[in-house]
Amino acid sequence: MAQPVEVAPLRSRAARASAAGTQEHTAARLGFWAALILAFLTPATFAIAIATPPRSGPFCTGTCFGYPYMGAVQFVPRDFLWCYPAVFLLPAFVMVVACLRYWVAPGMRPLSLVALVFAAMAAGLISTDYFLQIEVVQPSLLKAEPVGLALLSQYNPHGIFIALEDLGYLILSVAFCFAGAALPRVTRSARMLRWILMLSFPLMLVSYAWMTWRFGTNLEMRFELAAVTIDWTVLTAAGILLALFFRRCAREP
Repeated sequence: MAQPVEVAPLRSRAARASAAGTQEHTAARLGFWAALILAFLTPATFAIAIATPPRSGPFCTGTCFGYPYMGAVQFVPRDFLWCYPAVFLLPAFVMVVACLRYWVAPGMRPLSLVALVFAAMAAGLISTDYFLQIEVVQPSLLKAEPVGLALLSQYNPHGIFIALEDLGYLILSVAFCFAGAALPRVTRSARMLRWILMLSFPLMLVSYAWMTWRFGTNLEMRFELAAVTIDWTVLTAAGILLALFFRRCAREP
């Protein structure tokens, strides 16, 4: 006697497969737009930051200010314009890494999860750091409220702003390393991106170790400049190459 076909489990499996495919393609589309935003926003932010001359620290050559940096009021909002787009850089990268998890091999998903955690940590630190400049430092300068301001100011070469940037970009390079390790090597551009992401961490680590040994407590803005240059360059390359990667994924059946 023929056994009855279990229709419900078959439909359930088909539904799960369909849902998984929908999730992957949603992730590919979302990842494409997030990567595209990253590819355009990062160099634009970099250009604005480069056009903003340093007003203190070892690289200041023009109008320079000393503690408590209240003279910088004359450059509000000019010196803070780069902070506005910079707030959104790391959240965009977090979105990219979150979408990437759907397109890595199952065995590599733990690595992509670690990358996502470190990316979220870096985004929290750095975006908060920049938002404080916009919402706290700017108004305090304009209202002549100097108490406690110097420690938060971007003009302080050994203040909280520089410390959070240094830590945030070091953590971001860890996220790069794990994301690169998880990335599937399906195309030449994906393999290139994998090495770009993975090499950024040792480069950051060597830079920090050498500068700390060389300058000690006079590190000031030196590593911050190196960290921003390395990580923003990687973010630009990652934005371009991951946009190509996600566009290819979106076309997969």
